[in-house]
Amino acid sequence: MEELGRKSPEELKEAAKHPILVILDDVRSMHNVGSVFRTCDAFAVEALYLCGYTPAPPHRDIHKTALGATETVAWQNFTTTLEAVEEARQNGYAIYAAEQAHNSTPLHDFAWNNEKIAIVFGNEVDGVNEAVLQAVDGCIEIPQWGTKHSLNISVAAGVVLWQLVKPVQASGN
Repeated sequence: MEELGRKSPEELKEAAKHPILVILDDVRSMHNVGSVFRTCDAFAVEALYLCGYTPAPPHRDIHKTALGATETVAWQNFTTTLEAVEEARQNGYAIYAAEQAHNSTPLHDFAWNNEKIAIVFGNEVDGVNEAVLQAVDGCIEIPQWGTKHSLNISVAAGVVLWQLVKPVQASGN
């Protein structure tokens, strides 16, 4: 890892993080959860919140795709996504859902200036729960031009997180 300029797991745990929380709302696949752990590690997010029936470590299938990221990414379990949203809000985070919704903001038009933000990613079939959508500050939509109008949650997490951190990284912050 040294030759690639990457931090060790211990260094990453102590390193400064982007002020981003990722909230998983009833994600059912352990492979998706593990993949999101890896994505959160890659983008040095502050924490991952696992909500509702979203599976949590330790589990072989999560570890298979997380490749150790369950040890480097801070995470918490919440009984409901609304509890996680409320905790994030109380801690000063703006809350957005990654969801196709009326009046959603296209991802490429969403301006993030490195302030505290939480992004909710929903269930693989049903998306973000309606009650959660009512509680967020807005929705961010990944534009799509094909016949399918959804992405796998782990892919969506990677796309959204990259788009958020790209300008921050370019500015050297």
